[in-house]
Amino acid sequence: MYLNNNSITQRGHNKYLLELRELARENRKNPTKTESLVWNTILKKNYLGFHFLRQKPINRFILDFYSPKLLLDIEIDGGSHFKKENHDNGRDKILATLGIKTIRISNESVINSLEKVFDKIKYEISLRSGEIISTPFLKGRCPKGRGIYKI
Repeated sequence: MYLNNNSITQRGHNKYLLELRELARENRKNPTKTESLVWNTILKKNYLGFHFLRQKPINRFILDFYSPKLLLDIEIDGGSHFKKENHDNGRDKILATLGIKTIRISNESVINSLEKVFDKIKYEISLRSGEIISTPFLKGRCPKGRGIYKI
């Protein structure tokens, strides 16, 4: 089921299946360890200058991290996504028809090279915004009590 016919509400928001609202709330309450690491280290509190939402329902999908201003979706993909490549490609194409660009980052990249993940996200934000993002990667941004690479 697609929501392509007029996918924007009267208030300018993207439409989504109402059944996804509760699932998105549950996903926000129980993030994966890698999603939590990306959120707390890179995307939380507009650190890169743009607001991101976690587990945002759009159309018939739930986006891991979404910036409405940039129309940018950041997906953190675990091992199950290797088997769903066709599904993910179709999903990305549907979102692209709404003007939303999806970037995919593997769990392994988050765990093994968080600084490279930071640089990739920063680069995509620069492309989408037309601004040069010069914010440095700070290893001290990890939540209290957790080392940056320990999850």
